[in-house]
Amino acid sequence: MKYLRIKKNVDFQKLFNKGKKVFSPNITLLYFPSDKLSMGVAVSKKHGKAVKRNRIKRLLRSAFANNCDILEKPYSFILVPKVAEEYSYNAFEKSLKICFKKVNGCREG
Repeated sequence: MKYLRIKKNVDFQKLFNKGKKVFSPNITLLYFPSDKLSMGVAVSKKHGKAVKRNRIKRLLRSAFANNCDILEKPYSFILVPKVAEEYSYNAFEKSLKICFKKVNGCREG
């Protein structure tokens, strides 16, 4: 499934202020209902230098693209990884599946 990338600071701020949070072992996921599926990644300098942060972003984008079919409705997402010693695709994939199940379980009133 194709998704749009969130790039503008205004869009990030909207999600951080109004979005709902879902937690898993490796990721905190912020989401808000939207017309189209979109995703952004927020990785702070706590995670390491630029090379390590970019690797984390690549892993998260790949895991999201391969698992976004699970979602029932389009949302805007921000993925915030938790600080760890090592990061792997499999760990992010498992955490995303957990988060997506929680998001699908939440019904908007």
